[in-house]
Amino acid sequence: PPAHSRSDWIGPPDKHSNLRPVIFYVPPEESALERRLREARQEAQASNQRFWARHNRAFRQEKEEFIYSRLKAKGLEMRDESGQKATLNAEEMADFYKDFLSKNLKKHLQYNR
Repeated sequence: PPAHSRSDWIGPPDKHSNLRPVIFYVPPEESALERRLREARQEAQASNQRFWARHNRAFRQEKEEFIYSRLKAKGLEMRDESGQKATLNAEEMADFYKDFLSKNLKKHLQYNR
């Protein structure tokens, strides 16, 4: 952000976590209490970034593995004859989403706490 800015700056979504990073404004005469609040917000942002980056990475990897295993069970390849990536229908993907959320319920509960 420009040196004359007097507000927080919010960036575009991170490609791993999908969270929008924040560059926090630091007032020239920041009090100790204001500094503690800003630092707590920065720590929370960093923690959220780590959690969602790991979660999304695991989600993408497990999703690819699920699709591969289902296609393989049907005798299909990851790409069709025209080179397009093969897909599963919504019902089949619903099985994956339900299973993934169930497996990660404890992590989500801990995150929300």
